[in-house]
Amino acid sequence: MPRRESAAACAALLESGYIYIDVRTVGEFDAGHPPGAYNIPAFLPGPSGMEFNPTFVAEMKANFAPETSIVLGCRTGGRSLSALKVLEAEGYTDLVDNEAGWLGTPSSIGWSPAGLPAA
Repeated sequence: MPRRESAAACAALLESGYIYIDVRTVGEFDAGHPPGAYNIPAFLPGPSGMEFNPTFVAEMKANFAPETSIVLGCRTGGRSLSALKVLEAEGYTDLVDNEAGWLGTPSSIGWSPAGLPAA
């Protein structure tokens, strides 16, 4: 079962040494993200809507070892959860999903609405 945490809990994980991978598009990332976050889009706009980025896994493997402690985040938690599942299948072992993402959901406060630091 994937580990999912609140934005506040994810911020605490970053303080303890986790890194944040923002899987949103470059434009979304540029509009605001957690300080120090890396942007590796897991999905890209395609002719039928958002499609899985075929280079996502290769980019992750080229930059982060499978044992790296990683928090994944997106806009509202859907894309990051999908990315987490893909990375788990690729052997990544210490992954946490920011369940509410950057903006949040009706039931969970996101990073930005929580007033957490932003870049």
